[in-house]
Amino acid sequence: MRPARRRFLALGGGLCATLLIGRAAQAGPVEVIEMRGTARGERIWFSPRGLAVAPGTTLRFVNNDPGNSHTATAYHPANHDRARRIPAAAEPWDSDFLLPGDTFEVTLKVPGVYDYFCIPHEMAAMVGRIVVGRPGDPGWEGPAPATDDLLPEALAALPEVGDILTSGRIGEERE
Repeated sequence: MRPARRRFLALGGGLCATLLIGRAAQAGPVEVIEMRGTARGERIWFSPRGLAVAPGTTLRFVNNDPGNSHTATAYHPANHDRARRIPAAAEPWDSDFLLPGDTFEVTLKVPGVYDYFCIPHEMAAMVGRIVVGRPGDPGWEGPAPATDDLLPEALAALPEVGDILTSGRIGEERE
C-alpha cells in the first residue's frame, strides 16, 4: 500500500472514530419503563408508573409481559383524539402495539408533566406519568387538570408530581 493511501485511510478512520465518539457523548441518559402483567393477565401495569427525568432523557418502553401486547401512547389529540396531557411544545408519541419482548424509545426534551396510557388497557388503569425537569424550569408545564376524557380509575392511578419529584421513581412492581 502506498504511503499516501495509508495516510488517507488513517485520517478517515480517525474521523469516523471521532464522529462515533462525538455521537455517543451527545446521547442523553436512557430510562427503562417495563410493561408488565401477571401470569394469568388479571393485572397489567407500567413499572415504574411515575418517573422523574432530566430534559433530553430517552425512555425505553419494554414489553416484559409474556401474555399481552401493549402500547405507550401520549395523551394528545393526535393520538385517538384524546385531550392533551403533555406540554404544549412537546411532540406526542404512540408506540403502536408492542408484542412481548418488543421495545420503543422516545426522547423527552420539553420540561413538564407527561401522562401516557396503554390503548387496550387504559380501562384497567395502565397509565403512567413522567416529570421532565422541575417546576420553575423555563417552559415548565404542570399536570393537566382532570377532564371527562380521562377515566376516574386512570386519573387515580397517576402518581402525584410532588411524590415523583421526591422519590424519583414510583411503582416499580413485580408480580
